[in-house]
Amino acid sequence: MLLTLCLPSLAWAHWGTMECTKLSSEQLQCQVGWSDGSGATNYDVMLYDYDDQLLQQQVSNERSLVQFSVPEGDYYIVFDPGHEFAIEVDGVDIK
Repeated sequence: MLLTLCLPSLAWAHWGTMECTKLSSEQLQCQVGWSDGSGATNYDVMLYDYDDQLLQQQVSNERSLVQFSVPEGDYYIVFDPGHEFAIEVDGVDIK
């Protein structure tokens, strides 16, 4: 019986998504959202170097977008919506 009560909530479960693109050699943009296609506004998105030092932090706007200046060296971007898994995108994968 308990399992039956839990199943409907699993059907509605969704997870965070993030897609990043370079706007120029100096600027990049990421769009955050949910697996159901809806946007994620007012969420922190962080940019770290490979030593795990926070370099930049932005809050997603009304269109679920954030923009960062491209840092020197290697970096990665994290969107952690507070669910089970944070999403990471490595700077070398951003085109």
